[in-house]
Amino acid sequence: MKKHLSTQTRKRMLSSIGLILFSVSFVLAQVLVKGTVKDNLGEGVPGASVQVQGTSQGTITDLDGKFAFNVPNKNSILVISFIGYVTVEIKADTQKPMVITLKEDTKTLDEVVVVGYQEIRKKDLTGSVAKASMAELLSTPTASFGETLGGRIAGVNVSSGEGMPGGQMNIVIRGNNSLTQDNSPLYVIDGFPVEDPSIAAAINQNDIESLDFLKDASATAIYGARGANGVVMITTKKGTIGQPKIKYDGSFGIQHITKTIPMMDAYEFVKLQAERSPKDMETTYFMNYDGKKWGLEDYRNIPQYNWQDEIFRSAWMQSHNVSLTGGSEGVRYNASLSYYDQDGILLESNYKRVQGRMGTTIQKKKLKIYLTTNYSSTTTTGGSPSQNSYSGMNNLFYSVWGYRPVTEPDRPLNSLMDNIMDDAINNTNDYRFNPIMSLKNEYRKTYANYIQFNGFAEYEFIKGLKLKVSGGYTFDTRKGETFNNSKTRYGNPKSSDKVNAEIYHSQRATWLNENILTYQTNIKRKHFFNSMVGVTLQNSDYEYYSYKTVQIPNEALGMAGMSEGTPSTTKSLKSSWSMLSFLGRLNYNYKSLYYATVSFRSDGSSKFRGDNRFGYFPSGSLAWGFMEEDFMKPLKSVVSSGKLRASWGLTGNNRVGEYDTYALYQILKDKVGDFISIGSLPSGVYPFENSLTSVGTVPTSLRNRKLKWETTEQWNLGLDLGFLDERIGLTVDWYRKTTRDLLLNTALPTSSGYFSAMKNVGKVRNQGIELTLNTTNIKNRHFSWTTNFNIAFNKNKVLELAENQSSLLSAAKFDQNYNSQYSYIAKVGYPMGMMYGFIYEGTYKYEDFDKVGDTYTLKRNVPYFSSESNTQPGMPKYADLNGDGIIDDNDRTMIGNGMPKHTGGFTNNFEYKGFDLSIFFQWSYGNDVLNANRLFFENSNKTRDLNQYASYADRWTPENPESNIPRATDSGSNKVFSTRIIEDGSFLRLKTVSLGYTLPKQLTKKWKIDNARVFVAGQNLWTCTGYSGYDPEVSIREGALTPGLDFSAYPRAYSISFGINLGF
Repeated sequence: MKKHLSTQTRKRMLSSIGLILFSVSFVLAQVLVKGTVKDNLGEGVPGASVQVQGTSQGTITDLDGKFAFNVPNKNSILVISFIGYVTVEIKADTQKPMVITLKEDTKTLDEVVVVGYQEIRKKDLTGSVAKASMAELLSTPTASFGETLGGRIAGVNVSSGEGMPGGQMNIVIRGNNSLTQDNSPLYVIDGFPVEDPSIAAAINQNDIESLDFLKDASATAIYGARGANGVVMITTKKGTIGQPKIKYDGSFGIQHITKTIPMMDAYEFVKLQAERSPKDMETTYFMNYDGKKWGLEDYRNIPQYNWQDEIFRSAWMQSHNVSLTGGSEGVRYNASLSYYDQDGILLESNYKRVQGRMGTTIQKKKLKIYLTTNYSSTTTTGGSPSQNSYSGMNNLFYSVWGYRPVTEPDRPLNSLMDNIMDDAINNTNDYRFNPIMSLKNEYRKTYANYIQFNGFAEYEFIKGLKLKVSGGYTFDTRKGETFNNSKTRYGNPKSSDKVNAEIYHSQRATWLNENILTYQTNIKRKHFFNSMVGVTLQNSDYEYYSYKTVQIPNEALGMAGMSEGTPSTTKSLKSSWSMLSFLGRLNYNYKSLYYATVSFRSDGSSKFRGDNRFGYFPSGSLAWGFMEEDFMKPLKSVVSSGKLRASWGLTGNNRVGEYDTYALYQILKDKVGDFISIGSLPSGVYPFENSLTSVGTVPTSLRNRKLKWETTEQWNLGLDLGFLDERIGLTVDWYRKTTRDLLLNTALPTSSGYFSAMKNVGKVRNQGIELTLNTTNIKNRHFSWTTNFNIAFNKNKVLELAENQSSLLSAAKFDQNYNSQYSYIAKVGYPMGMMYGFIYEGTYKYEDFDKVGDTYTLKRNVPYFSSESNTQPGMPKYADLNGDGIIDDNDRTMIGNGMPKHTGGFTNNFEYKGFDLSIFFQWSYGNDVLNANRLFFENSNKTRDLNQYASYADRWTPENPESNIPRATDSGSNKVFSTRIIEDGSFLRLKTVSLGYTLPKQLTKKWKIDNARVFVAGQNLWTCTGYSGYDPEVSIREGALTPGLDFSAYPRAYSISFGINLGF
């Protein structure tokens, strides 16, 4: 027994000694290899992976791109890789330090694009998908990506109604589909669909990894009932493998108004007053004062106000962003915190935003878990100067432009600034108010808080078969506070409400569950299949409450004194919708030659009823990678890639009210609307003795059980070409979108007992061509120059309206005197939202009249305006289209188009050693602007002491009889829409310029900084346009039926920022 044990012991000892000797020999056999990984400019590449082929043995390059580690033997093969570069395989050199140069891989830098529920290689795409360059969007500090997106993506039209800080950007992809419903795209943030653009804008743009635009039905049909307007895929950054990395991006900037509108000076202003009311001049501007008889010449070059100089300011802005990322193969993490603060160029306007984000990715064998939280809090100070009001005289710029620049000799000039109203104004019919005093005393705050929780768990059962279960929850709250004290327009002692305050609160909670099963496989490495099926559920609940009190006795308390006032109006609203969806998609690829994709989605929505509750949205596409054909290989040296694409599909638009299929009733206490505006709703309720407790219930909308989705059918043909090893890339797309069953709230005859009903009527078509050209013009060790050019043409046409209806008239409301006129028309055979009015032929000239003594009588063959009983020389003259000799409603016609014929952008990026320069131009051509400001300020209409634009100095007078600007007279023919106020809104804008310098790594290394860059950037630096207003990119009543209206809009600013980017 002892002998046996000693034998066993000896065997174990020998085995241990043998293992130790083998391990030592293995270690001794390993050899050291070291070297440097560089890019094509000769700079070291930090963070590059250097691995021994076929093993997990390897390392990461340091800040200078250097590496050193042991390899098994001198014949080992090293694999060097880094994102954006071609992977290199090279035999280890143990004799001397290695130098490996990586080449940029232009084919993979932009290779992966995010489409619905999946990521797909760009070369495998069969649909029309465009990817924005985040580097270019981030080159200029802005509040959101939308502010620098316009003109960068063909077919993606980005606009803002005006220039307010934090103002919402309006994105339209391939034209407006719907007449009355929302035409904005669906936003998908890390897989979470969102219909509200303001929520998408709440994402910190520094946190965005990729921004993809799905444009054709092949790409968007997977989102079914919400895909008709296109889809914007926002994918945020995730954690990376490696040591913790901290990054800081910060900037400070200053803004200034791009231009002011020339106004009449004191001399021209007084001259106008003398012309319109000469009898009053002896007691006003031409009075005897201080021993002197004042005359017109005395008003040349005297002290005076230009109220634009008082209302605008140079405004500061700042932006700070800190991010942290790192982790291992098992757990990766990232976090960020940002602060943005922008003063507006208009007094008392500001936008502040604080954002925070955290994300974690856990990878354990076949299981992957991702969790992220995003929080955003914004505070907006000030209101929009163009907001709809009963009278346009309540809007800010009516007072800014209209307030007189000078006073009578017996009144000090500063009395205009020191008093809340000008005594010379009859405030019963003119609502001018000291714009400086009102603006400084108005309290306007809007608070928005947004939080999103998102996550998924993905498990791979067998190779290629994955189940992904996702969940998300968003909570969006908004609060608005308004307080008008006694020194404001709406709270002064002469106002009806006196000191007043209002508060509102709204909230929306949305949850989402998605369950997606995917399977990828191939047959003999020739036939590649990628399939997906899934089911999703989403629910959204909304609440709104508001409360107003008037005649508050103690204004010093501000909002805290609301309870002391008299209750005025309260509003409340609660709604909810849900959606259940089934979806599937199959991608097929044969040897990267032939591609096919089919998808299907079925959406069921609580917004619709009965047989129309579910909508069905199929799509299909084909592609041919013709440059992979053997017979095309002789051209490979020139044409490096080529693909033809064709797609068809159906998508929907469910942007209707939650309860539009039901008969709606309202409890009304008084009138709704102003009884003057088109579309105002009489309440039908007459409370006894004006008692607010005596209410009535009236029907407002007829039930329509058959209401269904708007459906858009889209065809797309595309061509992708790459030349000279992808140094030149060309993409061309042609599309045709036809939207039917348009959702329209149509008016009903009063005999029906209802005011309106939501119906499916009409058909609209959008057709266009998009072209994108990317070129690498020069690229060598020290210098590179790349260019991007894109242009998009879109033709919109109304094909059908309701039965027996050839046109739909609309009124863009901004003033009581014009709200009763139709200003836009949608007519079959023409684009929707055409401007509508008279054709202006100038002014009546002396030759249009017979003169007897001092009396002018219009000649019989000269048409006259129907409401004018005494037409005189210098009054406006319009075209008599029907030839009946009378200018009336029958002579109104289409007079302008608010949508452009084409839009585009042109970018040049330069790099020289450590310097980088980016220059971006944007343009819009062929769009008109309805400049309603000129109805007031190039048209005195005998309004007392109302200043005018400087251009009105050239008006018709007996001394200036050839002028086509109407004379200063009160006339009904002056108060109509016509081509006189339609202006060309085309523009070419130097949108962004950015110049940066990256400090040498040898220098930053001493400071223990990975990288450092300083930059200066400018936005909206120069605009070439013929438009006379503040800015041609204006549309204060955003909507497909009323585009291009300008009235008292917040001007756009140019900005210059200085900043720094640091990495640790």
